[in-house]
Amino acid sequence: MRVFVRLLSLVLGLALAALGLLPALEVAWHWWRPEDAPLLVPWPSWRESLLEAGWNSAVVRLAAALVMLLGLVLMIAALAARRRDIRLHDPATEVSVTTSPRALARLVGRHVRAQDNITGATVTASRRRVRVRARSTLEAEHEVRPRVAGSVSALLADIPLVTPPKVSVVVDSPKDRR
Repeated sequence: MRVFVRLLSLVLGLALAALGLLPALEVAWHWWRPEDAPLLVPWPSWRESLLEAGWNSAVVRLAAALVMLLGLVLMIAALAARRRDIRLHDPATEVSVTTSPRALARLVGRHVRAQDNITGATVTASRRRVRVRARSTLEAEHEVRPRVAGSVSALLADIPLVTPPKVSVVVDSPKDRR
């Protein structure tokens, strides 16, 4: 979701920059050639129609509703992009302890890579699940996977997590491809 919010903010920023550039171009064009028609935006006709519209007109109410809807969508996107911290048991009532999924993944990754016959590992972690993808060149998957899954589960049991995540382990081994 954070990628979505970053892309959305990029698109909105570029759109606002373009909308900010349009009035500058129109003003420069009108100063340079005041007798010609507007460059890109038909602002004289817009000005006339806005002078005729009142605050109770349907156009003004529709524009206000669209702005409110856009604001609501942006608020929901910002609230959904919060940090996904992992809670640990609190050592005292006044203290709350959390860790990031990245920190947990690094801890598990170091633990897995330190095991015998593991040549590499990638780990992704969240509050609910830890996914380990290990590589072994000397042992087959059915030999490595239970050992890695057990050691990761034991490591997670030693960490004071409020809810222990599920562990899934996949092992890539060239011995299995023969």
